[in-house]
Amino acid sequence: QVQLVDAGGGLVQPGASLRLSCAASGFTFTSYAMNWVRQAPGKGPEWVSGIIQNGDWTRYADSVKGRFTISRDNAKNMVYLQMNSLTPEDTALYFCARVYGRGWPSDYWGQGTMGTVSS
Repeated sequence: QVQLVDAGGGLVQPGASLRLSCAASGFTFTSYAMNWVRQAPGKGPEWVSGIIQNGDWTRYADSVKGRFTISRDNAKNMVYLQMNSLTPEDTALYFCARVYGRGWPSDYWGQGTMGTVSS
């Protein structure tokens, strides 16, 4: 069965960095684009970033562009999100998700990993 396991969250100070990871299994990883989505406390989900199957093209929400970098390692079935220059507004539960069609909708989600930015 499809499984996505998120990890790497934690508590950091403003300006610090976090690197999130997502381990994928149960499907042909190289056949799917992948997303990172986040949900801040009390708010709805916000799409953060996406990466195509071979990793050659990526896209970002305006709110994270220039600070976050998505990548993938197809040999290890892993997706990563490097988050730099973090602010309290980046505090959220972060999920990786599998993309299943045009328009980049997601059909399977990880359990989420919490990133908290606070002084």
